[in-house]
Amino acid sequence: MLRQASRLLSRSVTAASSKSVTARAFSTELPSTVDSTFVESWKKVAPNMDPPQTPSSFMKPRPSTASSIPTKLTVNFVLPYASELSGKEVDMVIIPATTGQMGVLPGHVPTIAELKPGIMSVHEGTDIKKYFVSSGFAFLHANSVADIIAVEAVPLENIDASQVQKGLADFTQKLASASTDLEKAEAQIGVEVHSAMNAALSG
Repeated sequence: MLRQASRLLSRSVTAASSKSVTARAFSTELPSTVDSTFVESWKKVAPNMDPPQTPSSFMKPRPSTASSIPTKLTVNFVLPYASELSGKEVDMVIIPATTGQMGVLPGHVPTIAELKPGIMSVHEGTDIKKYFVSSGFAFLHANSVADIIAVEAVPLENIDASQVQKGLADFTQKLASASTDLEKAEAQIGVEVHSAMNAALSG
């Protein structure tokens, strides 16, 4: 029965979509209302079951976008165990995205960027604070707020260069002697992270 319901619902949604010729707004720009077409289709195939709530039912409205670009970028930088920056107003941040170094200024286009091992720098006037991040994501919002979530991060000045060199040598040796796919993957990650730290310290 559930397979039949899925097929019928899919047909209804496809038919409704084909009739629409206008661009659809972002889901967070719409009020949290129930999709009447979906409910009617659901009742036809499962009259004794309440229709499930869709993700839009739980979404909060998109934050309002300022009419003019603010002069500062608000940054929230968090780790699984700590909050490094909370509501910090800065001039710019540069993040190590997988697509390359990305500079973020106030008014940046809304974006989700995956982070790779590298340097994240926070610019506030003439003061530049640098962190080494292992991985994570950056969520850039239309209201000039940047939420940056990293799996691990440490201020660049706290990294011991000798330990980085030792770690790079150890993981390089492990990669050369790895005999299983798991060992190779773990060693490869270690080589990439330590190589990025070494480049950050030398650059």
